[in-house]
Amino acid sequence: MGTVTISFEMTLDGAFDQMEQWFDENDPGVQRASDELVFGADAVLLGRESYEFFREYWPAQTDDRGFAAHYNALPKYVASRTLSGPLDWNATLIEGDVVDTVRRLRDQYGSIISHGYGELAAALVDAGLVDEVHADIHPFMVGNAEHRLRTPHLVGLRLIGVQTYDSGIIAARYAPA
Repeated sequence: MGTVTISFEMTLDGAFDQMEQWFDENDPGVQRASDELVFGADAVLLGRESYEFFREYWPAQTDDRGFAAHYNALPKYVASRTLSGPLDWNATLIEGDVVDTVRRLRDQYGSIISHGYGELAAALVDAGLVDEVHADIHPFMVGNAEHRLRTPHLVGLRLIGVQTYDSGIIAARYAPA
């Protein structure tokens, strides 16, 4: 059975929106960790908002590492109640129950990554389908952010790794307790 890893960026006070104010993509250590996660993935699982944002950004990207080419080529599965029909960018709309679909995808792929922490991530956590949570904590506090991490109930996690970077970003890796 494959694994599901949720990966997201957040501020110290738990905000994960308004990223243009605080997101730092230039830290070499963060890039290495991101490379490891993405190059080790067999598929990507996205909610609608992440899909729409990434679909606009990634197809136009190139880099010397091959990251963009690899990410663009990965099969993507999108959970949405509002999108319909065939999707572009190598993506498939999840029809029916998302939790059941992700269970089937875990049998099909060795490593699935999901970016962001919204309704999709909360549903996967609630269903016990998440094997790891990767949170990159940026050294900022936004204060008035609309989007903050939420879970449907208390979720116990155990720390499996932590890395600090010169930029002040802390990469914390957790697994279910």
